Parts: sequence; structure tokens; C-alpha cells
Amino acid sequence: MPIRIEPAELKGQIKVPPSKSISHRAIICAGLAQGLSRIENIVMSQDILATVEGMTALGANIRVVEEAAIPGAGGDQGQILEIKGIGYPQTAKKIIDCRESGSTLRFLLPLASLTGQAVTFEGKGRLKERPLAEYYRIFDEQGVKYANNRGFLPLTVQGSLYPGEFSLRGDVSSQFISGLLFALPLLDGDSRLHITTEVQSEGYIHLTLDVLHKFGIEVEQTSPQEFRIKGNQRYKAASYKVEGDYSQAAFWIVAAVIGGRIDCLDLRPQSLQADRAIVEIVKEMGGDIRFKQDILSARRTSTYGTTIDASQCPDLVPVLAVLASLSQGTTRIVNAGRLRLKESDRLKAIASELNKLGAQVQELEEGLEIEGVESLKGGVEVDSWNDHRIAMALAVASLRCQQAVTLTGFEAVSKSYPNFWDDFKMLGGRMQ
Repeated sequence: MPIRIEPAELKGQIKVPPSKSISHRAIICAGLAQGLSRIENIVMSQDILATVEGMTALGANIRVVEEAAIPGAGGDQGQILEIKGIGYPQTAKKIIDCRESGSTLRFLLPLASLTGQAVTFEGKGRLKERPLAEYYRIFDEQGVKYANNRGFLPLTVQGSLYPGEFSLRGDVSSQFISGLLFALPLLDGDSRLHITTEVQSEGYIHLTLDVLHKFGIEVEQTSPQEFRIKGNQRYKAASYKVEGDYSQAAFWIVAAVIGGRIDCLDLRPQSLQADRAIVEIVKEMGGDIRFKQDILSARRTSTYGTTIDASQCPDLVPVLAVLASLSQGTTRIVNAGRLRLKESDRLKAIASELNKLGAQVQELEEGLEIEGVESLKGGVEVDSWNDHRIAMALAVASLRCQQAVTLTGFEAVSKSYPNFWDDFKMLGGRMQ
């Protein structure tokens, strides 16, 4: 059933959900560690559940030991996981259901190959179509057996990587690089990983290196495109608290700037998250946004068009398209072609749905060109395209519509932010 969203101003304080990107990485590292780890501030979105179940399938023991209410977060719960790691991947379950999580699939594939057993990866929706050619090439080079459905899921892998020289493209997805960085330290010998192209979403690789370090794994990055990884390393158990997620905070920041006043809690000012770029992008467009310790405050401001390079922060594009639609002048979003391979074709999806609302968005091959308008019209039905970020972006856009907006597929937010609508209402959103 669709929901109806009335125009409104969002005001108040929100505790930003924990970083999904960091949560994936911490759960994997803890699952590979020898001993007992404690991971604080986890929200069990569909993507995180996929990684928890995937690591359980590889032998880790993971349980929720505590739930702590997060003040000011619309009833959201921050869970604490206790993870007894396995030291080295084992086959506890031969099927891993990645749901729609590209991170789960690409992070766990190299680890599954280390078991020496046949492991089958399944998935839903557009995940079945997400490219895996970079791994297939490495598997071919190393004699790892695999079988798939005409190049796509389900995928069965059997065999083991061996140490040595690895090369990957850096302009498809940084997830391939991170996946190898999880696995290569466990091999019986040293390896070198060379990136053959310009690296996109480089910030996500830095996140991986940081979390690896916290769990006792050292990787030497000798240049932006080369990594040296010592073999025979062992992950060490640790206590780890996940910081707030800038990619989720971005929706509240834009909601405030287009018409409201919101304080976002639990955002580390010096975070390594690539999506921290939202702060500088909004400032460049004239937005009133400032930090006081770990509280980011955003206020309604007139904003102006600019050129946004999305190569390092593609997840921000849907909500930035909303901001651009309500900014004076022209905004160009460039280097965003990879968004066509996400949960939806996000360039087509956000252009289509914003134009229904009265925006002026032109879809380009590798980005968007947006001419700002004073306000959006609304009064129509829009579709999330079963994509969590499209759903949340359209919710933000509805705030500046002249009439109510009907949104179908609102449930898609469960993939990354299950309590988004609770938080939306808590801040003053009006929906039924």
C-alpha cells in the first residue's frame, strides 16, 4: 500500500543511524578474529542481516546480547553484537543469501573461496545483475572453480586463492578491492594488489583499511593504486563502536536546508566515510551547515547550483538531486554512471520521479543536469523503484511540494534504514 506525504517542515534532533559501510566491515573482521569481539551500535537493516547471516554461514557465532534505545531516534534500537570469530573461514552452511546487499556478496566471495568447499551465493532483485567480472577474471587466473547463471547469481565458488600478484580495475566498484583486502592477509604468503585504473569511491577503501587495523591486520598502501599485504596474519578480537552514517545523515541535512532545522547527532567530524562529502557539497551550494563537536546542525538556506563530481560519493546523488532541484541556477552531477547498476538505475529513477513532482531534471549518460525551481508541485504518485535511497530522497522532496505526494514502494527503506519513517514523523513529517 502506498503512503501519502503532506508538505511539512522538519525540526528537531536526530541520532543518526550507525554507518552501514562500517558495520559490514566490523562484523566481517570480528567474525574472522580469534576470540570474542563486541560490536556496539548496530542496526539490523536487511543489508546488515545479510552480512551477519553470511559470516554465520562461514562459521562465526553471532548473537545479540543487548539492545539500547537510541534517544531521539524515533524508537530506533542500537544493538550490541557479541561475535565469536573463527580465525579462518569454514563452511558451516553451503548457501549464503545476500538478499540485495552488494557489499555482502563482494566482501564474502573471496573469503568463501578460502574454505575449499563449494559455497553458493544467492540474491534478490537487481543484485542478481550486479557485475562480478573482476572476480571471475581472478578466479580464472588462479584456477578457482565457479558456476553461475549466465554470468549472474546464483553463483557457486569452489577452490582457494593462493598468494601472489593481483590486479583489479578501480572504476567498477571499490567493493572488489575491499573483498580481497579481507581475504589476502589470511593466505600462506605475501601478496600485492595493483589497481589498473583510477580508483573511484576511494574513501570506502580507507574505511576498510581502518577497520582492518582495529582488528590487528596491517596492509601497506604504497600508492593510491598499490597495496602490499603480508600473509599468515591473524585477525584479533576487539571491542568496536560503529559511528553515525553520513549517507543517512545526508537526507536530514538536505531536509533541513530546503525547509527546516535539524541537529544530527553522532557524526564524527573527521570521519573517513566517503559520504562525509555531503558537508562540503552543501556548504559550496550555500547551505547553512556547521559542526559543534559531534553534532551537525543544518538550517533552511537559499542554495545555488554547482558542479558535483559523484565519483567518490555516488550514494549521495539521489538526495543531492533533490537539493539541486530547489536551488537557484543549474547543477551538473558528473561521473555518476555507476549508479545505473545499483538497486535501481538511480539516474533514470530520480530523474523520472522528480520530474513528476515538477522538477527540471535532464538525465545524461553519466550524470544529471538540473535547473532549479522555486518549489515542487506534488499532487501525483511517485515510485521508489524498490530502492531505499530513492524512497528517502522522494520523502525529502515532498517537504517542498505544494500538494501532497503519494509514494509507492516506501517499504524499500528497510534495506538500510528500517526506522526512517519513524524518524521522519518524529521530526514533524506528516504521512498516512
